[in-house]
Amino acid sequence: MEVHRQVDITVPETDAGTRLDKFLAGWISDYSRVQLRRAISNGEVLVDGKTAKPSYRLIPEQKIECQLLAPAVELPTPENIPLDIIYEDEYLVAINKPSAMVVHPAKGHWKGTLVSALSHHFQSLSNVGGPQRPGIIHRLDRDTTGVIVIAKTDLAHKHIASQFEKRTTIKEYLCLTLGIPDRDRDNIDLPIGPHSYQRERMAVRRDHPKARNAQTFYEVQERFRHIALVKAAPKTGRTHQIRVHLTHLGYPILADKLYGGKYPVSAAFLKTGRDIEKDGQEPVLTRQALHAARLTIAHPKDDTPITFDASLPNDFIHALKILRKED
Repeated sequence: MEVHRQVDITVPETDAGTRLDKFLAGWISDYSRVQLRRAISNGEVLVDGKTAKPSYRLIPEQKIECQLLAPAVELPTPENIPLDIIYEDEYLVAINKPSAMVVHPAKGHWKGTLVSALSHHFQSLSNVGGPQRPGIIHRLDRDTTGVIVIAKTDLAHKHIASQFEKRTTIKEYLCLTLGIPDRDRDNIDLPIGPHSYQRERMAVRRDHPKARNAQTFYEVQERFRHIALVKAAPKTGRTHQIRVHLTHLGYPILADKLYGGKYPVSAAFLKTGRDIEKDGQEPVLTRQALHAARLTIAHPKDDTPITFDASLPNDFIHALKILRKED
């Protein structure tokens, strides 16, 4: 069979004693740990030229050679997860995605995904994205809430995907920022690429070969003592784009653990900018306060513009009430 992925790694000092399967899972992001265990057991991985067990404990400076075959396709399992349906017709469905929901199965997130919920609730979904991503045209981060459009037919999928590619869709997000932008509105035009040392993050990288142009227009909606309600309209669709751009300006999104936006956020912090020790209260925000509030596309049937609005989630509403001194 044809080799799908070839990787050669020298074990660093810091990974002495690490299990082989766990080590590889940290280096090879597009294979799950289960898939890597299977590959190791099948002899697709050699340690110093010899096969090993998944549980083998590594020694620094050992040479690992991987000649991985294509992993077996793991189809999503339908799950009866409630969905907040904004709009539905024979071509598409618009969903208000909750937080803590991954869009499609990936390493570490095989259950509880939007795809699993869609597979249960809808008999017909597009196949353009492959069997693991039925109906999925675009995505939102796990803890970002709001509008996501799903295609029911292949023609609808291609029509809408073309709009995202040509940047003719209109996307509007609402977020709470830690700190208040010094301008009422502005356009951020800064390229985004991989972070220099944190694999899960992105960053503004002007000279990196993998950096891609990115534009985000933002406008301050409300100002509070130390927090702002901001509307962001990304023209491009780079990974973590709004989060990266606002962090670069010095105004990270509130409760964004990955990008330093004060995590978690208590009611006391919202009111005063300080936490009260041992207040015994549950945090108000435990995920980034970023919500895809509105999306406008051309309908695949006749190109008529159609707009989908997603109501704010409860944690975002609660935070706003505290900031507005309504709660």
